[in-house]
Amino acid sequence: MAGRDLVKPPRLRPGARVALIAPSAVLLERDDLARGVELCRALGFVAVLGRHAGARHGYLAGTDDQRLADLNAALGDDSIDAVWCLQGGFGTTRILDRVDFAAIRRRPKPVIGYSDITALVNAIALEAGVIAFHGPFACDPFTGFTRLHFERVLCMAEPAGAGEPPAASAAVVVPRHGRILALRDGVAEGPLVGGNLTLLQALLGTPFQPDFAGAILFLEDVHEDLYRVDRMLAHLRLSGVLGALAGVAIGRFTEMKRQTAGGALAFDEVLETYFAPLGIPVAHGFPIGHIEDQWTLPLGVRGRLDAGAGSLTILDAAVS
Repeated sequence: MAGRDLVKPPRLRPGARVALIAPSAVLLERDDLARGVELCRALGFVAVLGRHAGARHGYLAGTDDQRLADLNAALGDDSIDAVWCLQGGFGTTRILDRVDFAAIRRRPKPVIGYSDITALVNAIALEAGVIAFHGPFACDPFTGFTRLHFERVLCMAEPAGAGEPPAASAAVVVPRHGRILALRDGVAEGPLVGGNLTLLQALLGTPFQPDFAGAILFLEDVHEDLYRVDRMLAHLRLSGVLGALAGVAIGRFTEMKRQTAGGALAFDEVLETYFAPLGIPVAHGFPIGHIEDQWTLPLGVRGRLDAGAGSLTILDAAVS
C-alpha cells in the first residue's frame, strides 16, 4: 500500500445509499439499528440495513456466513454508495479471507469503521487498492467534532487538512480530551496506515499484513492491560515493521489497566521503549480510538506528522 497510489472512492453526497452492516460482534442494544438509521438520515444519507445486521450467534452478529453475506452483498451492489459498520468487537478476521475484494475494486466505495474493523479496512486498501476509512461507527455518539472530520474527509473532494477556517483543519482542531505530546520532535510525511493495535498484530504474518514501508503509523486500543500493549509492540518490533516507519501518531488507549501484581510502568515509558530508538517523529494523544471526539482517517492517503506541533495533516483528498 505504501508504495502505490490507491483509488479514491466517490465522495458521499446527499441522498447517498449507505449499507449498515455488523461484520463483527452482536449488537447488544435494541436501538443500535435505529440509531444507525437515524444518524444516516441526519447526515442526509439513505440507510440500507444489512439483512442479518440484527442477527445473533453467540457473541457474533450472526454466523460467519451471514455476516460475510451482508458485507459482500454491500460491496457488490452498485446501488450502494458506502458501507458503514455499526460496531466492532470481534469477528472480522474470521471472514477476511472470503471478502469479495474484486467487487469493491470494480466499483469503489467508502468502507468505514475502526476497532475490529481495522482488519477489514486495511485489507481493502491492500487487496483492492481502494482507500478505506478508519472512522466512527454508525452506532457511535456523533459529536460536532466527529461530524466535522467525518464530513470533511468523506464528503469533500479536497484535502481534509487544508483550507479555511482553521477550525476545519485536522491539523489544528484539538478535542476536549487533552493535549497531544511529542515523544520525539520532527516532521514526517507518508501514507497513513494503522488502527487498532490488537488487530494490526493479528494481521502480522498473514496475506493481509499492511505495507508499513515509509508510512505514518497510527494506533489505538481499548480494554487492554499495559503489559499486553507492551507485548504487542514487542511483536511489531520483532517482526521488523517498526523500523520501516516514517512516523508514529499514537491515539487513545482507553480503559487501560496499568498495574500488575509485580508492579507498574507508565504508558509513556512503554512507548519510549519501542519508539524512541527509531529516530523518527512520534507523538501521542491524538483523537483516534474509542472516544467520542474522533477523527476519520483515510488509509493510504498521504499525511504529514509534525510531532512538536502536535499535528497530523491529511495532505490529499481521500475521495473523488
